[in-house]
Amino acid sequence: MSTFKLNKSIIGMIHVAALPGTPNYSGSVKEIIEKAKTEAALYHSLRLDGVMIENMHDIPYLNRNVGPEITSLMSIILYEIKKELEIPCGIQILAGANKDALAAAHSAGADFIRAEGFVFAHVADEGIFNSDAGEILRYRKQIGADDVQVFTDIKKKHSSHSITADTDIVDTAKAAQFFLSDGVIITGSSTGAKPSLEEIKAVKENVNIPVLAGSGITPENAAQFFEYCDALIIGSYFKYEGKWNNAIDRDRVRNFMKKIK
Repeated sequence: MSTFKLNKSIIGMIHVAALPGTPNYSGSVKEIIEKAKTEAALYHSLRLDGVMIENMHDIPYLNRNVGPEITSLMSIILYEIKKELEIPCGIQILAGANKDALAAAHSAGADFIRAEGFVFAHVADEGIFNSDAGEILRYRKQIGADDVQVFTDIKKKHSSHSITADTDIVDTAKAAQFFLSDGVIITGSSTGAKPSLEEIKAVKENVNIPVLAGSGITPENAAQFFEYCDALIIGSYFKYEGKWNNAIDRDRVRNFMKKIK
């Protein structure tokens, strides 16, 4: 398997504009594509190690099953970005549309997906998610997408984990590794909230796959998280005022990268 080697990597989030059929869709596919390409080029120019697209403006999200209008446009956006950049590119399709993300990544020649609901059940904003590790990894094999890595959220944000309260995050990470996850992502309780450093340290000490921090990273805490993490996924901090739904702030990204690099 060709792999994206995570080595203290910074992955920048591109929150593509609301897609066709969703309540906030603006009516211009071309503008959505061009905006995403511009943001990807900005991240690339400021020396990020990778980028990831996500349909975060598609609120309210569907549970697992998104329409072909979503998957097809996300595939096109990812393809347009990947063909222009020399850095790894990935995708997440909300909410939990992991097979769709795999198909899009494979078609676009991309490198990884971010998958939620990989192991154990949880209750999210969109409802109950059952684990889909067996389904999506079989699907990856069926379509010949073995070179697309699957990084998996565990005890993910915006979710209740009371039904798995007797399974701690270390055991969850071990289960993800046993089920052939390519890496685990640990987040805070919500978008922009930092993860527990103690939990990340404990997971890192107990699994042999990459550990990624998936929310709440700032210049002030990045060095602490990099002590135990193989990659940091950053979205909110790179936006104006640190709000995920704002445009990317070039100065914030530049200053962050200058401090980290």
